[in-house]
Amino acid sequence: SPAQKLVFNRVNGKRPPLLLQQISAPEECYTLAHEENVRFVYEAWQQVEQQLDGSRSGESACGPVQYVEKNPNPVLKNFVPIDLEEWWAQQFLAKIENCS
Repeated sequence: SPAQKLVFNRVNGKRPPLLLQQISAPEECYTLAHEENVRFVYEAWQQVEQQLDGSRSGESACGPVQYVEKNPNPVLKNFVPIDLEEWWAQQFLAKIENCS
């Protein structure tokens, strides 16, 4: 079936008044502590990835070890990870449909 199109009808054929605040998204502001935490986690993760790449190519005998399940749980045999972006899109469209 073709994708549903969203249609917005004007009340009395008039365009609603637009406020500048409604159009522009609120600017997110991050504190210095937030930026420092993000930088720390990013740099630490980059270091782990480099060490993992080095251990895969045989450069280093010690370092991080990637966990692999030796005896997978049979209950999780058919597990499918959720596509979070798709889920949010479905929630958004469901809210729109319920409002109309």
